[in-house]
Amino acid sequence: MSEGINQVKEQPKVRLKFIDMARSIAILLMLEGHFIDSSLIMEARDPNSIVFSTWLFIRSFTAAIFLTVTGLIFVYLLIKKREESWFSNIRIRKGFKRVVELFFWGYLVQWYAFHVLECIGVGILSILLIYGVYKLVKVIPLWIYFLCAGIGIFALYPYVQTLPHNMAIPESIWYSVVKLFDDSRTPVLWFSSVPFVGFTMFGAMFGALLHDFHLHVKKLIFPAFVAIAGIMLFFFNGEILGGLDDLFKSIYPSYNYRLINLNWLYERLGMVLMVLSLLMYIDKIWGDRIGEKSLFIKVGQNTLTIYVLHMVLLYGSILGVGLYPFINKINGVHPLNPWEATFGAVVFIAFFLFLIKHIEWIKRKLSFVLTPIKTFFNFIFLIR
Repeated sequence: MSEGINQVKEQPKVRLKFIDMARSIAILLMLEGHFIDSSLIMEARDPNSIVFSTWLFIRSFTAAIFLTVTGLIFVYLLIKKREESWFSNIRIRKGFKRVVELFFWGYLVQWYAFHVLECIGVGILSILLIYGVYKLVKVIPLWIYFLCAGIGIFALYPYVQTLPHNMAIPESIWYSVVKLFDDSRTPVLWFSSVPFVGFTMFGAMFGALLHDFHLHVKKLIFPAFVAIAGIMLFFFNGEILGGLDDLFKSIYPSYNYRLINLNWLYERLGMVLMVLSLLMYIDKIWGDRIGEKSLFIKVGQNTLTIYVLHMVLLYGSILGVGLYPFINKINGVHPLNPWEATFGAVVFIAFFLFLIKHIEWIKRKLSFVLTPIKTFFNFIFLIR
């Protein structure tokens, strides 16, 4: 019996290309979303327009996809060596290094704004700490830890809205530091850890389940379950959350929390699950035809590089020169009509596709700078 169990454990994990596909889709949607939002004339922003409302709908869950997939891939790789002690696991040390990198680049590109990079950093740090608790208390399955964390972070959102500046820790600390150094500057909160780190926690839960059921991932039944869960959350979140509110109210008459107010979060989570299930089917059917070094996959593997460079090129971060002054409110108005904005977004994306296509050559040319930096951080975090 034990030999059979060991044989199952030693089977190699399947390559899950749908994860990189999801990251590629999210980062490309981010590029076009930021470009169009920065340049499109106000007259074209008609919420009654099918085209514009569809664009808004897609843009609303782009960040949710990215944050969810971040938690998914990190935990999936983290627990490949679950038997190792917490800090002996190299993924733990790489995780702390990644957190530092995310905060460093986030504040470098715009020190007065709390970006998605910092939000992801908070998410990864939370995963590392929760995994440490799991290593101490192994009675509860790991995925339940992340499920509870995701539900809890979503549930905190109404409370955080009542706090000064709608900020919890760590944003409130960051806000105070910004005001300390430049009291005239108004800090910008683009992504708050509550509720957005909740998506990372649900992604971490999904990553733990993927690892534990890796032999079934490419079977039809697994993505079917993911799709059903996504459909239930997307289409029936109101009925589910409203029903829970009624149930809790009947048990505890003093209950006054309204889960129904969180329906937009679970709606987005449902959309993410439906997208992931679709990509899982694509991976199953055409995955063998998609090379691991294909351009589309490489885009998903270089999201940090793309994000930082798009901030430099579009908004003029770090260098102080970018496209933003030329495409945003020239003479008080956004200058581009829908066709011009779409063409500009296509060119903008094409530039980054060209960049990623030659990313290895670029890194070799910049190795005199990149290698010492990498060596230094690897030394600091004991990564060999």
